[in-house]
Amino acid sequence: MDAIAITVNGLAHSVEVSPDTPLLWVLRDTLGLTGTKFGCGQALCGACTVHVEGEATRSCITRISAVAGRKITTIEGLSSDGQHPVQQAWLADQVPQCGYCQVGMIMTSAALLAKNAKPTDADIDGALAGHICRCGTYQRIRAAVHRAAGSGEAQ
Repeated sequence: MDAIAITVNGLAHSVEVSPDTPLLWVLRDTLGLTGTKFGCGQALCGACTVHVEGEATRSCITRISAVAGRKITTIEGLSSDGQHPVQQAWLADQVPQCGYCQVGMIMTSAALLAKNAKPTDADIDGALAGHICRCGTYQRIRAAVHRAAGSGEAQ
């Protein structure tokens, strides 16, 4: 097995895993970054979402070889102290219930806001399509994304 170089949360790593190992398991098992969650293993629920070069990416189906040499950001790297605007909006709008989907939703929302500072409801719904929240806090999630964008209200 050859070492694969990746940068996670600003730190360079060289991991010796099979090239077809899902990024999720490298993050969790090899690097000990357990904030990224395993949900379905088929990219259907969104719990495993991370950023790869700023793009929201489902880590459960992304092979480590596909991200070699690229910059990866996990929930741990989004903000070291939980002060990212999306994280703060999540708390202000009381989004979390069970919390399992939250990491993926936060990461996708942060990626959306990095590209679109003032998203509409349709933009938010489109970005978060495919994320599953069993608690059903979708209205609060949308409100939190607007709050993080600075609008504080639905458009």
